[in-house]
Amino acid sequence: MLRLLRLLLLLLLLPPPGSPEPPGLARLSPGAPPQAPDLLYADGLRAYAAGAWAPAVALLREALRSQAALGRARRDCGARCAAEPGAALPAVLLDAPDSGPGPAQGAWERLLLRAALRRAECLTQCGVQRLGPGGAARLRVGSALRDAFRRREPYNYLQRAYYQLKKLDLAAAAAHTFFVANPTHLQMREDMAKYRRMSRVRPQSFRDLETPPYWAAYDDGLELLGRQEAGLALPRLEEALQESLAQVESCRAGCEGPEEQQREEEEEEGTGGQGGLYETIAGHWIRVLQCRQRCVGDTATRPGRSFPVPDFLPSQLRRLHEAHAQVGNLSQAMENVLSVLLFYPEDEAAKKALNQYQAQLGEPRPGLGPREDIRQFILRSLGEKRQLYYAMEHLGTSFKDPDSWTPAAVIPEALREKLREDQEKRPWDHEPPQPKPLTHWKDVLLLEGVTLTQDARQLNGSERAVLDGLLTPAECGLLLQLAKDAAEAGARSGYRGRRSPHTPHERFEGLTVLKAAQLARAGAVGSQGAKLLLEVSERVRTLTQAYFSPERPLHLSFTHLVCRSAIEGEQEQRMDLSHPVHADNCVLDPDTGECWREPPAYTYRDYSGLLYLNDDFHGGDLFFTEPNALTVTAQVRPRCGRLVAFSSGGENPHGVWAVTRGRRCALALWHTWAPEHREQEWTEAKELLKEPEEEEEEEEEEEETPSRDPSPEPPSRRLQRVQDRVGKPPRVREEL
Repeated sequence: MLRLLRLLLLLLLLPPPGSPEPPGLARLSPGAPPQAPDLLYADGLRAYAAGAWAPAVALLREALRSQAALGRARRDCGARCAAEPGAALPAVLLDAPDSGPGPAQGAWERLLLRAALRRAECLTQCGVQRLGPGGAARLRVGSALRDAFRRREPYNYLQRAYYQLKKLDLAAAAAHTFFVANPTHLQMREDMAKYRRMSRVRPQSFRDLETPPYWAAYDDGLELLGRQEAGLALPRLEEALQESLAQVESCRAGCEGPEEQQREEEEEEGTGGQGGLYETIAGHWIRVLQCRQRCVGDTATRPGRSFPVPDFLPSQLRRLHEAHAQVGNLSQAMENVLSVLLFYPEDEAAKKALNQYQAQLGEPRPGLGPREDIRQFILRSLGEKRQLYYAMEHLGTSFKDPDSWTPAAVIPEALREKLREDQEKRPWDHEPPQPKPLTHWKDVLLLEGVTLTQDARQLNGSERAVLDGLLTPAECGLLLQLAKDAAEAGARSGYRGRRSPHTPHERFEGLTVLKAAQLARAGAVGSQGAKLLLEVSERVRTLTQAYFSPERPLHLSFTHLVCRSAIEGEQEQRMDLSHPVHADNCVLDPDTGECWREPPAYTYRDYSGLLYLNDDFHGGDLFFTEPNALTVTAQVRPRCGRLVAFSSGGENPHGVWAVTRGRRCALALWHTWAPEHREQEWTEAKELLKEPEEEEEEEEEEEETPSRDPSPEPPSRRLQRVQDRVGKPPRVREEL
């Protein structure tokens, strides 16, 4: 009955048919206390499953509003009650237990409990005022629902419901909001592409309704700084820092909420813990502190990313002091550079900038010091770290310090050596490459008859090279024929459709080494071309290792013979690329210039190579850009036997101009330092191509007189023989 009444109430709140929809996902009932988000969300999903699209939208939006209101109330109540007289903990109780003499025997217990009781009373009363009877306890949310909201799952349902209601702009906004936090969601990727093709969906509809405002300010500030507009960048950078600190405070408030407590109760259920009063208090307090220490990393992690922006707060302070100095605000520049030195007292660049500002000011400024908000932030954080390290040393708890700026003096001596050993352990595939001598690769190039056409300096980048002469015209022709025969045999690998996955104006054909070997065994393509494909891929690997990584072995990770063909009649006024700008082992974010080495990128790839087979086409040049994916730094025209090799990271964003006429074919290769990611199919293909020769040799030894028909064996009969030999059809693997 209660749920039915709630549904009827929300139906009354819906706008009448034909009325304009408010922009964004606005509040449905301003001023009303929030309802239980879990019940609203469950009812919204039931309405969605029943096809009741309007009630589903109302319930899901109200669930989002209630969840947000609950977080705001907890943050505001926490800040208000912390400022109440008598509610704050005595300062002496906030240090690590061994930091010095404390209150008299028994006095600390009285002080602690009195402050805790007063804080609890204030929080309870504030919660009732903000959230209605029962306060936050009435709106307790389980871990499953918290995870669903963190993944923005309500927006997935909202976009589909809005689509059914013909509200396409709101559907696109909800879809974009979900996709930002779930960039690997394939279905949503397809939905986003459909929305972008709809003429009734405006470009401004693709907006993120959930991302905190400090990210927009942060990105705007960086962009303005990049354009040398420091005066315009300063207010945006300051806003980003203030909003970042506010987000940290909001996160810290959430660490004390009933949801966190409920999760602890769920984790402890069935463990048989028999701790007493003080053990329980200590355990809960340690978990709260651990949660608080994670808040800076959570704040510095963009939606949909797995890792935070490194040194998020210090990096903002560095940009602020540089921007203030550019516009002549030396006092503010000093304030921010002194704040950087609170994090890193030995930072040479910061100390040099400080000396420069002091010299320009000319006279000492006794009252000039670091920012107060940053000073308080660091003092509080260091106090919490001391307590966590004390618990780690004496209570056996765990703590992974998320900050690189933590002073060594904060860490107990007994823990320093162990932590140092843990930090020095690095997997082999994450070690930076060693400096490479310039003699060995020249010998390899001479041996192979290859010439270095352009190096990294000539290509305006780092770890890039263009090498010519890897293939003869005859070899290029053989590989081109292999690609053509495989395409006619229906052996497109990775992409089943006729259109390219990157543009609707081109056709894409791909062939892996294993498929080439299987088709050669079946007689569908020539074995000479399949063998050359293997030989050439190893030739490229040898040269790439010799040039870029002579001290560390490279392994082939993936080999793909790809052809892109322009579709006639669809090239007029074409504006897209054959392959958009990207990096090969990280997710490129052009807005910030950052490249995130995390899925869905192939993070294990270390070097890339493109070996071209022809040049009889229009367009299709490879180009490198700045991290903004807009500024072209170098361009390479394909030709037979030309190899473009480069490191696979964010230092080498690249794309391909549109192929507007003809067919462009190239051998794409990726290499890795990690042997576990070696291309297993390469070895399978090599063995498969050896088998027919070995079989023929065995037959010649057994037969006294050659009596076989010299005419070629039909492909179908040869395929049947392969199947009989191995007991099953050759395995064909689809690969991107």
